[in-house]
Amino acid sequence: MNLEDHAGDVIRKGRLMTGVSVEQAASAAGVTAAALEAFEEAGRPAGKIDFQGLAGLIGLDGGRLAALAGGWLPAARDLALWRELRQITTYGEGMGVNGYLVWDEISREAALFDTGWDAAPMIQIVRENELVPRHLFLTHGHRDHVAGVAALRAEFPRLRLHSGSRTAPPEQRILANSFIHLGSLRITNRDTPGHAEDGITYMIGNWPEDAPYVAIVGDAVFAGSIGRGNQSWDLAKQKVRDQILTLPPDTLICPGHGPVTTVAEEKAHNPFL
Repeated sequence: MNLEDHAGDVIRKGRLMTGVSVEQAASAAGVTAAALEAFEEAGRPAGKIDFQGLAGLIGLDGGRLAALAGGWLPAARDLALWRELRQITTYGEGMGVNGYLVWDEISREAALFDTGWDAAPMIQIVRENELVPRHLFLTHGHRDHVAGVAALRAEFPRLRLHSGSRTAPPEQRILANSFIHLGSLRITNRDTPGHAEDGITYMIGNWPEDAPYVAIVGDAVFAGSIGRGNQSWDLAKQKVRDQILTLPPDTLICPGHGPVTTVAEEKAHNPFL
């Protein structure tokens, strides 16, 4: 299991987002600038680090940062609990990107969430399971998440696109507090900008056998980290706290990169939160 951001990535992200120089951060950590840069690159400290001092300077929780550096990982989750949920990871430009596919087991109606770099694996799963794809939901418009949109719409012309983009045609714009039924499943949404202006989190409920909610969060939050504040760093953190961490603790968080996690784990272990 590889996290999207190791401890060094988290430090670099926190430092850059708060405008702290390598030299300032190194002084707070009690190491040389070269040692801190090596830590940021490799994710493993070469010597003793003052995590509390460093974390306090760049807006992180020192104890959680130390645990991340020590190898913390979210508990492995068996997605079989959500029988009709698939995480699909595709690779390009040196990174893996997650898309998700869900469907109602009786009606076979399906919804896709982001596309990753390549739509072919999604198309294959749809065909193999004889699904009827109805909806394509986009968490945000960054190209690694939407690269397969054209291919999916060519393959499934009746696919309805949903986006939080203000420039999208009116019929594609997701409405706040709206809900969509997919057979017995119920899909709602919450506004989560900050990483991207059009950021949306989708919640899926009414699973068979009372499985917990699923939240498709895009790049708003990762296991042990959050997305860079391209639009606004403060807004990104606020929206994660207000819109995602207020979901039930056992909610499965499905991020755009890295492994799945839960609301409870991120509240307890995420250094940014």
